[in-house]
Amino acid sequence: MLYEAIVEKILQEMKNGKRKPGDKLPSIREAAETFGCSRNTVIRAYGELEQNHRIYAVPQSGYYVAHRSSGAVEGRGAAEKQDVIDFEWAGPDRNAMPYRDFQHCMNEAIERYQEDMFTYSEGQGLTSLRLQLTRHLQDLQVFTVPERIYVVTGSQQALHLLVGLPFPNGKRNIVVEQPVHPGMVESLRGYGGEVHGIRYDEGGMDLERLEVLFRDGDVKFFYTVSRFHNPTGYSHTNEARKRMVELAQRYDVYIIEDDYMGDLDFNPKNDPMFAYDPSGVVIYVKSFSKVMLPGLRLGLVVLPDGLRERFLHAKAVADVHSPLLTQGALEVYLESGMFAAHIDRMREIYRRKAVLLQEAYRKHLPPGTMYTRSNSGFYTTIGLPAMLKAQAAAEHLLQCGVRVDPAQRMYLPQFREENVLRLSVSQVEEGLIEPGIRVIGDGIRELLRQRTEVRFVRRG
Repeated sequence: MLYEAIVEKILQEMKNGKRKPGDKLPSIREAAETFGCSRNTVIRAYGELEQNHRIYAVPQSGYYVAHRSSGAVEGRGAAEKQDVIDFEWAGPDRNAMPYRDFQHCMNEAIERYQEDMFTYSEGQGLTSLRLQLTRHLQDLQVFTVPERIYVVTGSQQALHLLVGLPFPNGKRNIVVEQPVHPGMVESLRGYGGEVHGIRYDEGGMDLERLEVLFRDGDVKFFYTVSRFHNPTGYSHTNEARKRMVELAQRYDVYIIEDDYMGDLDFNPKNDPMFAYDPSGVVIYVKSFSKVMLPGLRLGLVVLPDGLRERFLHAKAVADVHSPLLTQGALEVYLESGMFAAHIDRMREIYRRKAVLLQEAYRKHLPPGTMYTRSNSGFYTTIGLPAMLKAQAAAEHLLQCGVRVDPAQRMYLPQFREENVLRLSVSQVEEGLIEPGIRVIGDGIRELLRQRTEVRFVRRG
């Protein structure tokens, strides 16, 4: 079989859904046996697919289907004919992920910790890694000691464990911003205490309402994403962060500050809430997944003394300890300076994408459509005109060649909104951002036209 035939067959399997984004392709040997050809033919076919961004290679692992399908955008000229533009997937930019560098760090970690791999490790995390993390956090204005840092298997593990733990203030209820990322919604599902929501809008948060909740709500902790909020992309101002910390200290409420993308903040004057808190009410949580490799599944939490023992016990029950090999590799990555160089590249990539997205919003979205004016290269939201529903709009836009994420699952029931879409540009190529938003704008106009015709027919 010629390599062109292999390429065409794999593309067809992607189009009909047999091979989905993230699926692993057969190895070179397996594919050669399946297609009845030489390995060189398969290598050439995979090489062409990779060059066209239909698949991507992961060293020491294999080839995977990229998060774009082969459906064409309808209604565009041949020069603009593109694959489905995916504003839903929110992982790091594939072209900027440090596969090779981290492979070297993994190899170094194997050499460094080869004897330790046959035993259980420290539940709190490798001491040497926590020392590196202490130094790394100083660049984010988080000054702490290794004893207060706990390595977790992704920041979501820390959040899930903290939801279930009793806190030293003896209180029971929780306050979360609205909307909030789906992982937190799921962790709160079935929680025994009351869960209060507070809206997070472009102007910030209603701090007077927050004070009432802190004062009267028997609040154990308040959860907030301080920078590059998911799904809106907003960041709190330094003034708002400082005020929230003051309220927490006054009313004996803990704050869980989720700074999962703080590394990407290109404004050095922005401080985390932790920087305003000498008393220990701010619990700082951070992830490395969004800024490096999603499969890394490593994060950290900085805990006050009153929670350390309880948290360590809960983590031991959950997974004993986070994977030693990836801990060691992250230690090498930080120690070598590779992480700092990688973050500099990522900041510039996402800054450019954020600018392009905001320009495209202003240019192509119809009147009556709202959008978040954020400088995050990851998340923003579009508020559809009131008569349109997000789920139906997402289905319509997918038929037009753009994938977006309805945001209903990101709200508590009493705050639920049906007309909000979440978009992520983190993996969208820069040249596809404006065409994608143009399709969205045209799709919204078409849905509005259809609604108008339906109302006219009913009145007639």
